[in-house]
Amino acid sequence: MYRSQQLALKYFIAAIALFGIMIVFGLLASAQYVHMGFLFQVLDFSITKTLHIDTMILWLLMGFMGCIYWFLPQELERDVEGIKLAEIMFYILCTAIATVAAVFIFVQYGGSNEFSMWFINQGRKYVEAPRWAAIGIVLVVLVFSYNIVATAIKAKKITGIMGVLMIDLVPLFALYLIAFPRITNMSVDLFWWWWLVHLWVEGTWEVLIGCIMALALMQLLGTARRIVETWLYIEVALVLGTGILGLGHHYFWIGTPEYWLAIGGLFSALEPLPLLGMVVHAVYDAGTHHMKTTNKPALYWMMAEAFGNFLGAGVFGFMMTLPQINLFSHGTQWTVSHGHFAFWGAYACGVLSVVYVALQKARGLEEMNGIRWKWSFGLLNFGMIGMVGALLISGIAQAFYERAIGGSTIQAFIDAQSNLWFLQGMNARLVFGVLFAIGYAVLVYDLLTIGGKHRTKQAAVLRPA
Repeated sequence: MYRSQQLALKYFIAAIALFGIMIVFGLLASAQYVHMGFLFQVLDFSITKTLHIDTMILWLLMGFMGCIYWFLPQELERDVEGIKLAEIMFYILCTAIATVAAVFIFVQYGGSNEFSMWFINQGRKYVEAPRWAAIGIVLVVLVFSYNIVATAIKAKKITGIMGVLMIDLVPLFALYLIAFPRITNMSVDLFWWWWLVHLWVEGTWEVLIGCIMALALMQLLGTARRIVETWLYIEVALVLGTGILGLGHHYFWIGTPEYWLAIGGLFSALEPLPLLGMVVHAVYDAGTHHMKTTNKPALYWMMAEAFGNFLGAGVFGFMMTLPQINLFSHGTQWTVSHGHFAFWGAYACGVLSVVYVALQKARGLEEMNGIRWKWSFGLLNFGMIGMVGALLISGIAQAFYERAIGGSTIQAFIDAQSNLWFLQGMNARLVFGVLFAIGYAVLVYDLLTIGGKHRTKQAAVLRPA
C-alpha cells in the first residue's frame, strides 16, 4: 500500500470510533426525551445533543478525508505530496476532538465572554467547538487541500474527477470561515450561519461524496470514466445552479424578504439527483457484464448511499421544504426525521462502502463476502428507517397539535410534548436506536474479523517448517 493509504486506514479507524460515540450520545439524548429526569444536571440534554451532532459531522469529515487519501495515489499513480505533514495533522485533529469532547462533558458551560468563546463553547449550533479547535479544523482542511493540489501538480495529471475535487476544496475551506465572526444581530447571524450549514455540509459535501463515489465505482464495478465524470459534471452544475438558490428554504422564517418562499421551495430538492443517476447508470452498465464484483458489502453500501441520498435528502427534503408545509413542520421532529435520513443516506453509507473497498486491499482478499456484514447492513438500515418513521410520527403530531391547532404558542409546544402520538413516536425512536446500535456493534466486529481465515492461512504458509 501507499503511505497515504496507510494514513487512510487510520482515518477510517478514527471515523468508525467517532461513529460509535455519536450513537452513544444519540441514545442518551433519545432516552432523555422519554425520561426527562435522566442524567439531569449531570449530563443534560443540551450536552448530549451537542456531542451527538458534532461527532456526526466529525466522523463523516474524517471518513471523507480517509476516502480521498485512499483513492488519490491510485488516481494519480503516485503517493501523496506532503504525507508527513498530513500524518501530523491527523494526530493533532484526534487530540483536538478528544480535548473538546472532554470539555463538553466535564466543563459544559462558561460565561458570556471571550474566554468561553475561545476555550469552552462558541454557542452556535453545529459549530459549538471553541475557537482554538475551529482554527485547528481550518488548518487540517488547509493541509488536506495542499496534499491534493500539490500531488496533482507533481503528477501532471488532472483528470475530470481531480478537477472537480480541487475546485470543491475552495468552498470546503472558505465556507467554514463563517464559523468565526461574532454577529450580534440574530437575523444577520442566522442568514450567514445557514451558508455554513447548508452550503458546507449540503453543497460542498455533496460534490465531495460525488467524487468519492465516482472513484469507488470505477474500482468496484469497472465503470467507464466517461460515465462517472459526466454525472459528476451534472452534479456540479446542479449544485451551482440550485444549491445556492435552494439555500432559500432556510430563509423562510428569519426575517428575510418574501421572495425566498418561492425560490427556496422550488430549488431545494434537485441536488441529490446526479449521484443517484451516476450509481444507477454504473449499475446498469455493470449489469450488461453480469454485475461482476468481488466486494458485495461495498456494492450494497453504495446502493444504499445512492437511494438513501435520493430518498432522505431529496424526497424527504422536498416534502418538508415547500413553504406551505414548512410553516407547520420547521422546528419539529419532522425536521429531525429528514436530518437523520439525509445524513445517513447522503454520506454515511458512502463512507462505509469505501471502508470495505479499502479493507479488501489492505487484507489481501480476493473476495469480500460472508454473513456478518449482511446482519450489520440490515440492522443499521432497518434501525435508521425505523427511527426516521418514528420521528416523522412525532413531528406530524407536533405540526398538528402545536402549530395547526395550538398556533405555535409556548403552551401549545408544552402540550404537544405530552401528546400520546408524540410520546409513542419518541419511544419507538429509542427502540429503533437500540437496534441501530446493535447493527453498529456487528459492523465493528465484522470490520475487525473479516478476512481472518485468509490471514491465518497466509501465516501458516509463510511460517517456516
